[in-house]
Amino acid sequence: MARRSSPPRTLWAVWFIAFILIVLVRRVIDVGDSGMTNVLTFALMFLATAAGVLWFVFRSAYDAKLRYGVLAALIVAAVALPRVIEVRGFSGEMVPVLGLRGGSSTGPATDPAAASGATIDLVSSTPYDFTGFLGSARDMRVDNVRLAHDWQADPPELLWKQPVGAGWGGYAVVNGFAATLEEREGRELVTLYDVETGDLVWAREIGGAFSHVLGGAGPRSTPLIDGGVVYAMGVRGHLVALDGATGAVIWERDVLADYGISIAEEDLNVAYGRPTSPLVVGDRLIVGVGGSVGNRVSVVAYEKTHGEVLWEAGGHNISMASPGHAVLGDVDQILMVNENWVSGHDTATGSVLWEFEWPGTTAGDSNVSQAVAVPPDKVFISKGYGSGAALYRLAGNGDGTFSPENLWTSARVMRTKLTNVAIKDGYVYGLSEGVLECIDLATGERLWKGGRYHHGQILLVGDVLLVLSEDGELIMVEASPESDNNVLGQIQAIEGHTWNTFALYGDIVVVRNEQEAAAYRLPLDQPLGWPASIEPPLEQ
Repeated sequence: MARRSSPPRTLWAVWFIAFILIVLVRRVIDVGDSGMTNVLTFALMFLATAAGVLWFVFRSAYDAKLRYGVLAALIVAAVALPRVIEVRGFSGEMVPVLGLRGGSSTGPATDPAAASGATIDLVSSTPYDFTGFLGSARDMRVDNVRLAHDWQADPPELLWKQPVGAGWGGYAVVNGFAATLEEREGRELVTLYDVETGDLVWAREIGGAFSHVLGGAGPRSTPLIDGGVVYAMGVRGHLVALDGATGAVIWERDVLADYGISIAEEDLNVAYGRPTSPLVVGDRLIVGVGGSVGNRVSVVAYEKTHGEVLWEAGGHNISMASPGHAVLGDVDQILMVNENWVSGHDTATGSVLWEFEWPGTTAGDSNVSQAVAVPPDKVFISKGYGSGAALYRLAGNGDGTFSPENLWTSARVMRTKLTNVAIKDGYVYGLSEGVLECIDLATGERLWKGGRYHHGQILLVGDVLLVLSEDGELIMVEASPESDNNVLGQIQAIEGHTWNTFALYGDIVVVRNEQEAAAYRLPLDQPLGWPASIEPPLEQ
């Protein structure tokens, strides 16, 4: 074949086909997940570029010095760039997160002896405590705070901002102290901070380093504070109960060892790291377990004071969700989103009350979003990866068990890949493939969709939604089925890749990501304490 100074028809054909396929993938074909769309796009662009480079170097009529100089430059770049730049993870849309090697922060001092010395009281409580993952009721709602709607006239006040260790969990805040999990210098730590100042008051090491090429480094779960005790689940299944005043270990369990789960099995079944945020119901501490095929336990209840196993139930692998609690059909129960099933368990015994299939693979297209109770007898569920959302009614069987009845399912709405939904007045709000969306709970009909916040997190606060974007922006949006993403205010709260849930303690919002944490005092529409008590809504 003769050499040419312009690309041959076959190469033009390759480029044309690649272009058409990219347009189809991005504009026409719904592959179900924006991350997969980007992966396919990058792959097609790489193949088209590689074809052009190979033709230029080996088949074109350009001067040999130029051709081989370009090849040499590409080889040098391929060797040198990874020594300078590292891939620290991927965004929720599978875009690489890059950084200079050695440029990550290890956070503030981690030695408990170097802590602030503040008097720590986690036994006392306030009406504004945010006791654990997604709030004290684990429903992404704060009903007793009313925020001012104009951040231009009255902007949030920065209380503190500082480096923090790696990790994807959020904060539990009680009586002015905020607990989280983080990894620093190869150590997995439970840490407690003064929420007003950001001062570290104690740190307790519970494990070692963990990292996944897609999921990044550090622990995944959020601690729980109950009765002066901080409960936390480490990324490798180290479950601890710590004295809230000192960080001292009260009791601990190695979940992997207790259930015979090897590290190889764990990496296969729960590749991104153990995500369970503990839940307290009465005297029980509830966590998901999973385990080996044929020896799986979906959920375990420990006696929260001493750590003895009270019951264990189910036979499914865990997902990336955490246990929930609700009263549905007049029965007190634990809600579990497992790897590929959703189930309800009797709180006292763990017995399975109902379950339905909800496909997923924890090491792949993970189920991340919580099952949301809709009293008196319904359950809402959602997921990314093209699955969408569904609403089920629990029909009583007369023997204490239930038969789930699907009321509607839609793959078009509430594709909540890494986040959860909040429900208010019969409407569901959530980030669907990174875009804020509102749907009718009863029918699944989309009412509006707007505002690309990527795979961040939300919190319903009275009549507004706080949105923490994947880029670290904090945005206040009107929570109304008619608002169509009506933004009331926004600030750049933190910098960097942000998947973490966040907490609101009274008028203080506490946010973090894998490298930075901050607290802001938000302006109020009405002072804290009005009225003296607020009755919870009968229905969501």
